[in-house]
Amino acid sequence: MTDNTSYIDMLRKFGTDLGLPKLNVDELLQTQRKNLDALGQSVKVAAQGAQTVAQKQREVLEAGLREAATLAREYKPLKVHENLALQTEFARKVFEITVKGAQDSASTARQSTTEAVKIIQDRVKDSFEEFRASVRPNKSV
Repeated sequence: MTDNTSYIDMLRKFGTDLGLPKLNVDELLQTQRKNLDALGQSVKVAAQGAQTVAQKQREVLEAGLREAATLAREYKPLKVHENLALQTEFARKVFEITVKGAQDSASTARQSTTEAVKIIQDRVKDSFEEFRASVRPNKSV
């Protein structure tokens, strides 16, 4: 092989001789760009969901602290059964706030995770179709 045939040309001829399918490299690169974009969108949705969950948890904490402050302000040396009633009411309110916050957080997390996974699933499906379309049989055999 002393002629000017490049290694690329030799590999191309080898592939042609084997009858390997031809790949459209530009289409494959475009598909990978779309895959990266979908991954970025998925991460963005998941991050927004995490921010929303963190905000909801903060709101739950603030509500609980407000209830504790109210209880402390209203505290007076009362009879034992009156203090017990106030403490029971406080515990009930904090429990309700916590349960509601947990339900909201779980719902938000579930929704953002579902959206993030769907973005990736849709992209993988499209990616397979694009890859299939970019591979053409070699007709020179």
